[in-house]
Amino acid sequence: MSEIISIHSFRGGTGKSNLIANIAFAVASQGKRIGIVDTDIQSPGIHVIFGLEEDEFKYSLNDYLWGKCSCKEAAYEVSKQLKKPDGTLEEIPGTMYLVPSSLKAGEIAKILREGYHVGRLNDGFQDLIEELELDYLFIDTHPGLNEETLLSIAISDVFVIIMRPDRQDFLGTAVTLEVAQKLDVPDMIMLVNKTPKNFDRQQVINQVSSEYNVPVAGLFQENEEMLELASSGIFLIHHPDHPFSHEIRTVVERLFRK
Repeated sequence: MSEIISIHSFRGGTGKSNLIANIAFAVASQGKRIGIVDTDIQSPGIHVIFGLEEDEFKYSLNDYLWGKCSCKEAAYEVSKQLKKPDGTLEEIPGTMYLVPSSLKAGEIAKILREGYHVGRLNDGFQDLIEELELDYLFIDTHPGLNEETLLSIAISDVFVIIMRPDRQDFLGTAVTLEVAQKLDVPDMIMLVNKTPKNFDRQQVINQVSSEYNVPVAGLFQENEEMLELASSGIFLIHHPDHPFSHEIRTVVERLFRK
């Protein structure tokens, strides 16, 4: 049975795409078939982390939404081009497909100007699950709340909210959670990212979990290695023994514990 996992943050800059890419990689490393859809159409970019260049894909999610292709035609297998620090390929037992959104200014402007039929997104998600025989579909949502985000929340089996330990994030996340609760999402978890190293880990976890009454599945500290990698690859491949990587595996255990 396939599951849809939406990953969301109320504000940008939370490190959402990097977390999604690393979580997806960790799951695919266990032999699972993974799909990722970048629905952050106004500010896309997760394809960069997977080493997929704009000129390498014929179609994007934008093309699917405008009826130029099927959703499957806009999906690219990225698990065969993951590179280690020495430039050799990383081999994993599972498979990952990515449906990217376009970084072209004209196509982003067209979305902002004309919009798209949000219901078509749901059709695309279901087609991907069936045609690619996915175990899990990850939806990288646009920050904030809009029609697309509400759809993603409503159809999710698991809703993951990423926040920073920041006052604005605390306030905005409360709104997001209230909406998700009204939409009866079966399972919700929190991830706290970009936590300063001088913050007490357990204190932050306790504060977040008590504030929202939602479990905190992982807390990630700011680190120089992530800044140095600069979204040029999968962190788990480059730093498999780093505390960040260990925390990713802990999150995966929580997400997919049955």
